[in-house]
Amino acid sequence: MKYTSEIMIDVPRDEMIRILDNADNMKHWQKGLEKYSFLEGEPGEVGSKMQLEYQMGKRRMELVETITKRDWPKEFSATYETKGVWNLVDNYFHEESSTSTRWVSDSTFKFSGMMRVMSWFMPTSMFKKQSCQYLEDFKTFAEKEYQSQQA
Repeated sequence: MKYTSEIMIDVPRDEMIRILDNADNMKHWQKGLEKYSFLEGEPGEVGSKMQLEYQMGKRRMELVETITKRDWPKEFSATYETKGVWNLVDNYFHEESSTSTRWVSDSTFKFSGMMRVMSWFMPTSMFKKQSCQYLEDFKTFAEKEYQSQQA
């Protein structure tokens, strides 16, 4: 399964990347994130791994993020793995003007085991909706954060 999501953020690209690259900020835009911990490598660098723990309603989910590409401020890619699901997210950051950034996110999912069977019943729109929600939540947080720094 593959899809693309994108959003315009009214924050200069370098500032947007600074906000995005701070792991402590994730709790402000990733609903359900309860905890993160670095597992190996230099945090934020290619090859590093971080465990992310989410509570989504009654469902608990743990993912391992592995950074596969880091070319700030243009591009950032990572894989996210949990039982039966492998997800690659390639993120591209386009400087649209001196005050705005377009974030394009390409997502690829691969399923195995029982999740492969269940994936036939889960529409792509369900996954894309969650990705778009994270983008919207980041936009809200980043714009508010940037505006507060400008005041």
